[in-house]
Amino acid sequence: MKLIIQIPCFNEEQTLPLVLADLPRRVDGFDEVEWLIIDDGSTDRTIEVARAGGVDHVVRLTNNKGLAAGFQAGLDACLKLGADVIVNTDGDNQYDGNDIPKLVAPIVGGKADMVVGNREVHKIEHFSPLKVALQRLGSWVVRQASSTEVPDTTSGFRAYNREAAIQMAVVSKFTYTLETIIQAGKQLVAVDHVAIKTNPKTRESRLFPSMWAYVRRNSVSIFRIYSQYEPLRVFMTAAAVIGLFALIVWGRFAYFYIVEGEGAGHVQSLILGAVLFNAAMVLAALGVIGDLMSAQRTMIQRTFERVRRIELKLGVAPSHYEPGAQPTGQGPTTGAGAGAATGKTEERDVVRL
Repeated sequence: MKLIIQIPCFNEEQTLPLVLADLPRRVDGFDEVEWLIIDDGSTDRTIEVARAGGVDHVVRLTNNKGLAAGFQAGLDACLKLGADVIVNTDGDNQYDGNDIPKLVAPIVGGKADMVVGNREVHKIEHFSPLKVALQRLGSWVVRQASSTEVPDTTSGFRAYNREAAIQMAVVSKFTYTLETIIQAGKQLVAVDHVAIKTNPKTRESRLFPSMWAYVRRNSVSIFRIYSQYEPLRVFMTAAAVIGLFALIVWGRFAYFYIVEGEGAGHVQSLILGAVLFNAAMVLAALGVIGDLMSAQRTMIQRTFERVRRIELKLGVAPSHYEPGAQPTGQGPTTGAGAGAATGKTEERDVVRL
């Protein structure tokens, strides 16, 4: 059994050593534990620091493509490198690497295919009450869309077994956290969650320049993802609301026309009701079209899954793969310690996409 811990990075020269210092080299239930970073177009010494810290594999994106693209590229590389379980953590040292054995335990025990770390956001000191409220609201919406019970859906500290990872296909350009949970809930993936610890804040988030940007981007992402997977419910609900307003406006016109005998003075209500009714019909049509497209999306995703399985069966290497020295998989419990103890410089595997 092989465990690969992947770390999406963008200019993490300062924080990456802290992340690597807590990563385990041995985990119960696994014969091998390897580390992989996804360098998302960093302009600093992230890759050099990663190699010095004992990272076994690097996925190097030629320019900054965003967290979602980096996550998907790492997932693909981990699968092709033979991972049976993949753990995703962040390069900003938000998550405590010592919780990785706890995170993978439900997968090792055969109780889950995907496990999400629950940060218990109400206990995080640097999270404002507004951010906590938004996290809870967003998680509730995702739970409704995915039919899961994950309390912290924006947590990036998560584990996937091979079957779950094969089925993941992220299309969002912003974040993978919400979409992968909804995908898992719609597919044959058993999702679980465990409580985890977080480390003190090391820097401001690069995803959100301000609280309002966080609100705007997360709101748009949640609506977009929910609409992709539940288009009939979203658009039919909107059509019902607009249709109700149309009936109210028409009812007003009917009252004045029948009871007051003043219909000529309220033609604007008749026109407004017609406009609202047409809008409701358009929304209903969009719901039907979206539902048909959702079915096609499901078929495309199944095709993608089969192609990925064929590639893995044939042993297709990650694109632009440059083999290096095989990682030893031995040494102290931390990569930094291992590098310092051996005094050796190992050539690592680099994947350039």
